[in-house]
Amino acid sequence: MFFGIYLIANFIVFRSWSPKLRPEASSCLISLAHGTPAVFLASYAVLADPSRGFASSNTQFQNLVLDYSIAYFLMDLVHYIVFFPSDVLFIGHHLATLFVFITCRYMVSHGAFAILFLLILAEVTSFCQNAWTLANARKADVVFAAKLYDFLSPPFYALYSVVRGLAGPYFLYEMGVFYVSGAADSVIPRWVWVSWIVVVLSAISVSILWISNLWIELYRKRTGKLEKKTR
Repeated sequence: MFFGIYLIANFIVFRSWSPKLRPEASSCLISLAHGTPAVFLASYAVLADPSRGFASSNTQFQNLVLDYSIAYFLMDLVHYIVFFPSDVLFIGHHLATLFVFITCRYMVSHGAFAILFLLILAEVTSFCQNAWTLANARKADVVFAAKLYDFLSPPFYALYSVVRGLAGPYFLYEMGVFYVSGAADSVIPRWVWVSWIVVVLSAISVSILWISNLWIELYRKRTGKLEKKTR
């Protein structure tokens, strides 16, 4: 499904775009097809789980949502390997994310509640981020794209900062406290949940660094415009 969306994006939706931009735009479209639906699907999977515990066994619907995300990350991983093989940060991110999803889904069959809740936090900004990314790609040659980029930047940065800088770390802390207590050791091997914590902590740290740099860039841009106006 995601491969089909990628082909449609590349050869139909973005056919008039520059060949250099089409791969990134196509990646954004499959991200849109995954991100927002994944939030709703994962939310339902979490709320429909009567146990809702960090060590509870995966429900059938939770496994389905994990498969949905695994399919997306596999497709996007192929995209980066083919078109951006030097982007080791994104390739490493996708490999680590796939490791978490696959071990949860096919190896331990427990802990989907925690993983899917983290997926919700990760993808709740997906729609805004992908629209922002597409606008950023065309802002140099399309006036509307430049205006949309400027309009979306502050609210997107704010939402991303709250989710990745506050909600994410708090949930990871609660998750870590539970696993460190040993309450899940009988169903989730220690090395598995430790690797989950390391992967999520690394992802959150990189996200905070990324959004911090964007805030700094926005501040410099806005202050530079103000200085020009006062001269």
